[in-house]
Amino acid sequence: MADGTPRAIRLDALAYGGDYNPDQWPESVWHEDARLMREAGVNIVSLPVFSWPQLETAPGIFDWDWLDRVIDVLWAAGIRVDLATATATPPSWLVRSHPEMLPCTEDGLRLEFGSRQAYCPSSPVWRENVARMARAMAERYGEHPALALWHVSNEYGDHVSRCWCPESSAHFRRWLEARYGDLDGLNAAWGVNVWGQRYTDWSHIEAPRRSTGPVNPTQLLDFERFSSDAMLELFQLEVDVLRAVTPEIAVTTNFMSILRDLDYWDFAAVEDLVTDDAYPDPADPLAHIPAALNYGSMRSLKGGRPWLLLEQAPSGVSWREVNVPKAPGQMRVGSLQAIAHGSDGAMCFQWRQARSGQEKFHSAMLGHRGERSRTFHEAKAFGAELSRLEPVRGTRVRSRVALVVDYDSWWGSSAAESLPSQRLSWPAQARAWHAALHALGHPVDTVRAIGPFDEYDLVVVPNLYLADDAQAAALAAFADRGGQLVVGPFAGVVDATEKVHDGGAPGPLRGLLGVEVDEPWPVPDGHAERVAFEGADAAAFANPVWGEWIEVAEGAEVLARYGSGELAGRAAITRRPAASDDGAAWYVSAVLEHDGLVALFRRVLAAAGLPARERLDLDLEAVTRADDTTDYTFVLNHGRRDITVDVPKGALDLLTGDRADRALTLGRFGAAVLATPRAEHAPFITLSATTD
Repeated sequence: MADGTPRAIRLDALAYGGDYNPDQWPESVWHEDARLMREAGVNIVSLPVFSWPQLETAPGIFDWDWLDRVIDVLWAAGIRVDLATATATPPSWLVRSHPEMLPCTEDGLRLEFGSRQAYCPSSPVWRENVARMARAMAERYGEHPALALWHVSNEYGDHVSRCWCPESSAHFRRWLEARYGDLDGLNAAWGVNVWGQRYTDWSHIEAPRRSTGPVNPTQLLDFERFSSDAMLELFQLEVDVLRAVTPEIAVTTNFMSILRDLDYWDFAAVEDLVTDDAYPDPADPLAHIPAALNYGSMRSLKGGRPWLLLEQAPSGVSWREVNVPKAPGQMRVGSLQAIAHGSDGAMCFQWRQARSGQEKFHSAMLGHRGERSRTFHEAKAFGAELSRLEPVRGTRVRSRVALVVDYDSWWGSSAAESLPSQRLSWPAQARAWHAALHALGHPVDTVRAIGPFDEYDLVVVPNLYLADDAQAAALAAFADRGGQLVVGPFAGVVDATEKVHDGGAPGPLRGLLGVEVDEPWPVPDGHAERVAFEGADAAAFANPVWGEWIEVAEGAEVLARYGSGELAGRAAITRRPAASDDGAAWYVSAVLEHDGLVALFRRVLAAAGLPARERLDLDLEAVTRADDTTDYTFVLNHGRRDITVDVPKGALDLLTGDRADRALTLGRFGAAVLATPRAEHAPFITLSATTD
């Protein structure tokens, strides 16, 4: 909007539906689909994501009639459309006319047409045609009353997020020149005197293909940045066209949870509504835990605004080595989890199960058996139930804990081959820290390393390999105002050009944390050292990946020491009080396993004045959404056995209409959504003493 406020989806209820591919079916099926959609409670579908070849059968020759009729059939049934620009995959006639637009691998292999996303993001031919197609769609359907949301492309970066073709190299050179100004600036930034890599002409620089040995890490980091920016430019191109033609219609593109290859902070700033495709593995009994972090990220990308789960599997998927179906009730509790974490709806891929192609064994709301399929019966039951959650729409999740997601640190700590250990993984560390906080009862938002941190009592930084002064100042200010800050290992190592900070790690975080890292000390494969906490509740925990020789400054307290190996007796975890009497900065130089992290964060939460579950059950999840007057607490059982929890007595369960007793028992994949008057602190749900 002109005032900067994101446009809203044109839908007056929680979104429910799925991807619809009517061009895979004869027209006689469309009316039957519309009838069954209404029967299941569907109010919106996504289409026509992969239909460019059916819409533009030859250059400039459009066939709109079939899509006109489909949209009219849906709208007559009261079903709105999340209308894709159909630019997820180029038509064959475009590829064969311009084979240079196909992407290349790092080894120089030109990938062939035959799947999807068969394009180089930097290709000017691809960009020209994408803009042309987006404009044609907008001009054709921009005023149709069924249009609720624009859906740009599909899952950017799923199949192609990096390209090493000559066009990408030329684009990379332009990007570098804009960043560094001249070759002297680039050579200084890249530290080219190491291994004799000085450049004397821009044309000498290529995308970092496979070389004789380790490639310059700054070049690798810049290529990661460039590649994300190149895809963002492609997205922005379509967004600009759509907003020029239909300025009042909200725009989105479907994300893929926390994805390494694209900086979603930048993408979310361009779109109006964050949408996500989420596929937790039903064979993994703990898949809901990383899903909770993914959803926390989705709601955080636009400052806590509601987002939308645009895709999930009604049952099994088609792309794992073993595609286990969802058990009865599992789709329901998974959908409720997404809504609990801020999604204003729960949509699926796909509506009708395909009979051919790569996804014919991917489940659908309407399975191969049609109305008789199990997935349809479950989808219909959940559609009826979803209307009872209408009061939740538009509310926001209450969280006092945030986890820092920094793409430069992720890329830098994983792109280079010359790190002390390849086993120190940003995503593994982030998910492990989140899992401990989740077990202790807290939903976790995500945030940039520069904040804002105003809403939080605890901020955790699993890794900040690349740190600068602005980040250090923001983190210090958070601790100084009374917050608890926890920073993980290998932090503050390098600057924005991959140069080690003067004096070594933690660089600009040194004063904040009160430590200096003399040397990283990774643990050899097959070994597991120990870290021992000090104090009244002393205990030792495994440390199988990483350690550091650290020197502790005056004023910082040692909370745990290495209990084995060459570092035995040396500080492992420290705490430095901040300017505020209440705030502190904690440094964790080891990579603890789950039990050790639970013990650590139990202490941290106590210091932050936040509750923690005494008794842990990884199947239990509780998340509160709220408006100005009411807390809506989702209590979810992700397991197959009964769980009994303590809840506010008399709370209204929106799903059943009943008032809760003090002890609430949830059966297999059970759920309750409890409405209570908004309190100063969100309800904190714990296991009941009556639980076995």
